[in-house]
Amino acid sequence: MQSFHALNLSKEVQKALAEIGVSIPTSVQQKALPPMMDGYNVIARAPTGTGKTFAFGIPILEYLDMNVDYVQALILAPTRELALQISSELKILGKYIRGLSIASVIGGQRMDTQIKKLAAHPQIVVATPGRLLDLIMRRVLSISSIHTLILDEADEMLNMGFIKDIRKIMSFTPADKQIALFSATMSREVMDISYEYIERPVEIDIAPKADDMPKIRQFSISVSEKDKPGVLAKIITDRSLSRVMVFCNTKSKVRILTARLRSYGLSVDCLHGDIVQKARNRIMEEFRSGKFSVLIATDVAARGIDVADIDAVINYDVPIENEYYLHRIGRTGRAQKEGEAFTLVTYADTSKMADIVRYTRIELEDLKIDA
Repeated sequence: MQSFHALNLSKEVQKALAEIGVSIPTSVQQKALPPMMDGYNVIARAPTGTGKTFAFGIPILEYLDMNVDYVQALILAPTRELALQISSELKILGKYIRGLSIASVIGGQRMDTQIKKLAAHPQIVVATPGRLLDLIMRRVLSISSIHTLILDEADEMLNMGFIKDIRKIMSFTPADKQIALFSATMSREVMDISYEYIERPVEIDIAPKADDMPKIRQFSISVSEKDKPGVLAKIITDRSLSRVMVFCNTKSKVRILTARLRSYGLSVDCLHGDIVQKARNRIMEEFRSGKFSVLIATDVAARGIDVADIDAVINYDVPIENEYYLHRIGRTGRAQKEGEAFTLVTYADTSKMADIVRYTRIELEDLKIDA
């Protein structure tokens, strides 16, 4: 499938795709769309940032029945931010479908507000597992008639301890539903869930492909631990970066680095697991609108964040997991624009960074910067 025209999509979805300038499907869309449109179950391993939302979103929108008032599709995501991002992308894709209603069901938001959204009979619910179960047990949401269930970023959901919640959620869904599971990695836990719940799936394995991946120049900077704050500040100021994401491995490091960069006079804010949802929403809105230029975050806190026009991503800490490197840098170089990624590598990080290079097959340029 070399173009979306081969699928004979509705004029509403075609119009939305044309409006956002999408004409050629990515690798995961080419392989996942035909079986999903034909009603098959799908298990797909695909890197983050390769167009998975449209791969499952288009079939869902094409098969909605606008004359019924129950939930027809459920999409599970590991984090609030990813759930909101999926909802936003589906609303763009379904912009011209009259009567389309999509509800986000996530923790950290007022329960009564979400109950009102559900009372409007949305066709699609995008949810994090905990809040979804809460609403099901309160009998304000039924998923007993869904025709499609999507498990997005399944590896992250299981890493975060949602296995019991997912099994419970499955018990409330019909046996004849279509299931699609998307995951960056196929861990033992992901495989167990797949074997237990997904019958006769079409299995798809998408290797990172140059055409699908953003255009990002990637740099490695050798540095001592004590010099890292100064080198980081120098990268930002010398290159006049106006919108930057910086990643640390721990919440405490995020807090310390935020205070340090503010002492240098930089415009900085941060995201980590201890920040409540209302504050997270405010911080993200301010970052998108340019009220500050540097966002420092942990991997979990930043999951699902999608901000346009990020000039650069800086790995203050070398990521703990190899795939986190791709998750991080994929936030720059969006919409056919070029981006930059910098990784600060101490002597102790050398072997880990070499492992990441082998795993991701990236091309790193050495860059020398003095603090």
